[in-house]
Amino acid sequence: MMNYLPNLIFAVILVLGIGVFARNVQRLIRNIRLGKKVDASDNKAQRWKNMAKIALGQSKMVVRPIAGLLHIVVYVGFVIINIEVLEIILDGLFGTHRMFLEPLGPAVYGFLIGSFEILAVLVLVAVVFFWLRRNAIKLKRFLSAEMTGWPKNDGNIILYFEVVLMCLFLTMNATDMAFQELGSGNVVSQYIAGWFSGVDENTLHIIERSAWWLHIIGILIFLNYLYFSKHLHILLAFPNTYYGRLKPKGEFNNLEAVTKEVMMMMDPNADPFAASVDDNEDEPEKFGASDVMDLNSIQLLNAYTCTECGRCTSECPANQTGKKLSPRKIMMDTRDRLEEVGKILDSNKGEFVDDGKQLLGDYVSHEELWACTSCNACVEACPVSIDPLSIIMEMRRYLVMEQSAAPMELNNMMTNIENNGAPWPYNQMDRLNWANEK
Repeated sequence: MMNYLPNLIFAVILVLGIGVFARNVQRLIRNIRLGKKVDASDNKAQRWKNMAKIALGQSKMVVRPIAGLLHIVVYVGFVIINIEVLEIILDGLFGTHRMFLEPLGPAVYGFLIGSFEILAVLVLVAVVFFWLRRNAIKLKRFLSAEMTGWPKNDGNIILYFEVVLMCLFLTMNATDMAFQELGSGNVVSQYIAGWFSGVDENTLHIIERSAWWLHIIGILIFLNYLYFSKHLHILLAFPNTYYGRLKPKGEFNNLEAVTKEVMMMMDPNADPFAASVDDNEDEPEKFGASDVMDLNSIQLLNAYTCTECGRCTSECPANQTGKKLSPRKIMMDTRDRLEEVGKILDSNKGEFVDDGKQLLGDYVSHEELWACTSCNACVEACPVSIDPLSIIMEMRRYLVMEQSAAPMELNNMMTNIENNGAPWPYNQMDRLNWANEK
């Protein structure tokens, strides 16, 4: 029985780690589904292409070449190296050691592990570069007001995680005497093994086993940390790019109820009373959005996918001119509010109890919304197809159509359009006066 104790302990840890992760995924899906349903079943071929190109191929990351290429190194290295996790899991469950060595053979197995070791070193180099950018060079886009406290710490924590996991992987290989004696695949670990040249066999085995256990436990901790981190985009970038906007960026959506109303007003033969009787569709409960439940599920998916990289904010012309708007903050605020709503649901058996708060006003100010020029620079800059502008426009729509809370200049313009058919305060009869001027 004692021989199987490590396997049982490993199985318990594995089940707990995956179980907690599955529960967090359920909570995530529940929160995203709080948004309004949206039909994104069109043009599936283009959607799959976008996902392959943007999420898998990282095509928008390399617009900024140095950071983009290093991000690809971390992304590819981290994913490929963790293919070895499958071997670790099987070894842990069945009590074997390097299970894949025999079926693959020393040459193929050595090639794979050697590739993993090279990638581990490249990941370490990239992580050091990213840490320096955040903490030594202090790039401006990492120093915004919304990037203090937890968001700032989160960015560093994940870098430390990656350093520890890569170092444990290399230490595990370097102290595995059987692997080192194999002489295949230890392209990096053979040099680290020299650091342990004076250590006896039993101590080496303890170090190797300790690194092995810490490596797999660290991966399970990392897996469950994702839900609370901006690095959730590692998983969500794929569905987010698939459901990304396909229409031209300058095309805004129209409310069907408003469109019908306008068409009826422009049709002299329309009978509004007959239309109201025949029309079985319910009118929208609210025009625009004041809280996260008023947004659609893709917009909420956007919020969870946000990488907090700040490319959107650094490209925003309003932000560049000193205005309060930060598209990154809009996405972070949306995610924070959605998490707050989720906690209310958790504590009330799935029922939402009004907490007196909402996204508009408590998280996002009117000033931020009206600073937006709707230029789509933030949408174009996002490396994972997030659309901050759509959320901004929905909250603007609420302010205008539900609260008549547009800025004075905009209210004047809309009044002029209503009265004069143009945004200028001139009578329609005077429109052609300019032609008579000499």
